[in-house]
Amino acid sequence: MSNELLHTPGGVRDIYGSSCAQKLAVQGDLQKMIHSYGFQDIQTPTFEYFDIFNKERGTVASDEMFKFFDRGNNTLVLRPDMTPSIARCVAKYCREEQMQIRFCYTAQTFVNTKQYKGKLQEVTQIGAELFHDDSSDADAEMIALTIECLLQSGLQEFQLEVGHADLFRGLVEEAGFDQEETDKLRDLIETKNFFGVEDLLEQLTVSQGLREIFMKLPDIQGDMSTCVEYVKERTHSTRVMRALERLQKLETILTLYGFMDYVTIDMSMLSHYSYYTGVIFRAYTYGNGEAVASGGRYDSLVGQFGMEVPAIGLAIVLDQLMIALERQKRLQTAASSGILLLYPKEAREKALTQAAELRAAGETVQMLRKSSKVAYEEYEEYARRNGNERVLYITEET
Repeated sequence: MSNELLHTPGGVRDIYGSSCAQKLAVQGDLQKMIHSYGFQDIQTPTFEYFDIFNKERGTVASDEMFKFFDRGNNTLVLRPDMTPSIARCVAKYCREEQMQIRFCYTAQTFVNTKQYKGKLQEVTQIGAELFHDDSSDADAEMIALTIECLLQSGLQEFQLEVGHADLFRGLVEEAGFDQEETDKLRDLIETKNFFGVEDLLEQLTVSQGLREIFMKLPDIQGDMSTCVEYVKERTHSTRVMRALERLQKLETILTLYGFMDYVTIDMSMLSHYSYYTGVIFRAYTYGNGEAVASGGRYDSLVGQFGMEVPAIGLAIVLDQLMIALERQKRLQTAASSGILLLYPKEAREKALTQAAELRAAGETVQMLRKSSKVAYEEYEEYARRNGNERVLYITEET
């Protein structure tokens, strides 16, 4: 076999042994926390029609999807994002429900980020989606759940940045920027290039108040009252005012949860997906430059599938969370994997009976027939490498 076949493609990896056990343990803890909030599991296909995720839906760009064709020549993609898939399911199966709908999932997503060497293209996401609730209470609950999940995982030092998708939209709408100018400004803000922002604004006609907001966006964060007053004094946009009021309500409710120490208001936050319509958030911690969690309100997405339903969701990127936990030395040592039951062929029947009894009692048992050519000490060494708690040697006499 060629050595080349032993390697995985760029952006994907193998996880095994104690690393896999640790990941599954954290995954189980997060799932348990999400279930405790009343969310029910949902599974959607790994691949779907391209149109479920196309640009008009507001998800990832076409060239960032893994595409292929079925026998009918329909374009299919590996799902790059779970939210549109679940929105489709809600529109298909839950049309008669008028009260809250709560779904949660654990799934792989796939994004073709070939331009970013070393970035994972397949990740495990654990998420929750809440439909039929457009209240600020729902916003706060999803943020609180995100914080509880991160705490449950063992993460202690992290910050959840919160913004609102309509802040930027309302400001550029008031400024009268066209789509090209808006896209340029968005790109500059996303890359934190505020010298570029200043240069662009010099070329555009914009009021002094809006100019000051755009230039100060990276600094308009932290204390809610101070941030809100600064923006309110410099804009007349009703859309922006509504967004600010929503953030103030959110702060009031999160204070009741006792979680505001983990929350920072960031007026410069822009949504990764254009389907977000309201509150948006991302969680960061040291030891990892990528967000370990994100989410937001998307009140128009389900409507694209024929059912008008407000919604908000969260997604925890388990792979990024595991990187952070490992670098912060917050991972628990994987538990030993039970008993190694060793036996010679003469004691096979006795060994099988013993193994069955132990498993019935709740033990994990790995059976291994002893070779006369291998010393017992070598099996003991193997058990240590394998993570077994102990070796049980069954013979005809024992």
